Amino acid sequence: MATRLLLGLLWLLHWLPLPVQAAFGRGLGAVLYRLARSRRRIALRNLELCFPEMGAAEREGLARDHFGWLGRSIVERGLLWWAPRERLMRLIHVEGEVDLAERSERPVMWLVPHFMALDVAGASVLLFQKKKGASIYQQQTNAVMDAVIRRGRLRLGNAVIFPRSDSAKPLIREIRQGTGFFNLPDMDFGERDAAFVPFFGVPAATLLAPSRMAKLLDMVVQPVLAEMLPGGQGYRVRFLPAWDDFPSDDPLADTARMNRWIEQEIRRNPAQYLWVHKRFKTRPAGEPSLY
Repeated sequence: MATRLLLGLLWLLHWLPLPVQAAFGRGLGAVLYRLARSRRRIALRNLELCFPEMGAAEREGLARDHFGWLGRSIVERGLLWWAPRERLMRLIHVEGEVDLAERSERPVMWLVPHFMALDVAGASVLLFQKKKGASIYQQQTNAVMDAVIRRGRLRLGNAVIFPRSDSAKPLIREIRQGTGFFNLPDMDFGERDAAFVPFFGVPAATLLAPSRMAKLLDMVVQPVLAEMLPGGQGYRVRFLPAWDDFPSDDPLADTARMNRWIEQEIRRNPAQYLWVHKRFKTRPAGEPSLY
């Protein structure tokens, strides 16, 4: 019942002008900062690990700002799930080679780090170019929420998503048929198929799959960055030039390069990165927990 009430509230809010939703979301973020103590601790610890040069007060200010964007991302999810295509296309400002996958003779991997507007980037792939897109998603334990998220991500059409728990074979078949792959490379999924690669100088379990999959399937790798704009200005999604020399023959070097690029983009927009995720949860053998 609580989930249905929350979804009902998001549905009602999505009708409001974006500046009103943004203000509501920032307020929600302020409340979450006070009440969601475990997530606040995780965010502050991540910021301590990644920005040791900052003072405690500066990191706390950054964390508060982050929760404001986090609150917005929750409230404005209703737009992505229910708003008409025309409204989304007015709100999402796309820059760069959004149609690269259409023109490429090789399948394209969109490499998309976990900034707050991540799902906006997914919507832009379906709204502003014609190539079919595939992605992997984390199934929710709440069946009602899982169904809404799945339906919301598929409603714009020309897309397919696979649960992370499934075999990779269906995804690989899709890519071999020319489907683009929307890949989220920067979460801690444990040691399986991963290596400990520096992230802000801290060894972080990082999937080697972007390099290995791109090599196996002869993919073009195009980095994509999504940003929430202040107030009611909408969103910016930048489709950057494809990496010419990625993948190489060294998956570990490729993964280190990818992490350096993500670090660079985080430094440009630190408040909108996903700091409430335990990015350093998995540790090398013998190391104590960082949380």
